[in-house]
Amino acid sequence: LEAKPFSMGVRIEHPQSLINEIQYHTKIKHKNLPAAPYNLSCQVDNKGIYSFCMCPGGIIVPAATGPEEIVVNGMSLSRRDSPFANSGFVVTVEENDWEKVDAEKEFKGLVLQTQLEKQCYELAGRTQRAPAQRVTDFLAGTITQKLPDSSYIPGLTSISLHDELPEYIASYLREALHVFNKKMRGYITEQAILVATESRTSSPVRIPRNSETYMHVETDGLFPVGEGAGYAGGIVSSAIDGENSAKAAAAYLSK
Repeated sequence: LEAKPFSMGVRIEHPQSLINEIQYHTKIKHKNLPAAPYNLSCQVDNKGIYSFCMCPGGIIVPAATGPEEIVVNGMSLSRRDSPFANSGFVVTVEENDWEKVDAEKEFKGLVLQTQLEKQCYELAGRTQRAPAQRVTDFLAGTITQKLPDSSYIPGLTSISLHDELPEYIASYLREALHVFNKKMRGYITEQAILVATESRTSSPVRIPRNSETYMHVETDGLFPVGEGAGYAGGIVSSAIDGENSAKAAAAYLSK
């Protein structure tokens, strides 16, 4: 095994009507236009910050896989008719971010991920309610007195994410918000909220493999595949990696 870069941050949620207005450049509602998506990215000090798994007309869902952790993700139903739009809003996490973590080197990133997920559980009162803050309050460094409505069914708890998120995440989210607002005027609004934590964009651990045979570098016949093995970051990339790995496995077996 080996540690690998991954990304962590928050889910950002806007009214879908606002995203439609920004993307379609009109306040007029057109019944034949679908819920508008977006795709944003930038670099600050060689650090990547980007939207991830954007869900138009979607909902934020709980995605924890263990006890005492908060993990959020997003999804859209086929009709994309939710009044909300949400997206992962994440920062690249690299070796210099986890170098001081007390763990074996292969698992430092994984431990860092776990620490943030458990911290959010504690912040939200040890329930599946998620820590949240208005975007405008996050930028101003003030407490959100009243959170707006959200699609996240377990509920939200007002938390000062500008103080509680690690600085290697919070500082870059702040910079990226201003960049994204230039690309999509109105992206920064008191109607938008940040919900923590979006931490499972990809695996923080990789099982090394040969780039040509797709087999483990030391074990013939073992094919590490997809997200869990550290070779994908979503549904489509996992499918492509699985297809390529299946072809490689078939070629191996045919010999």
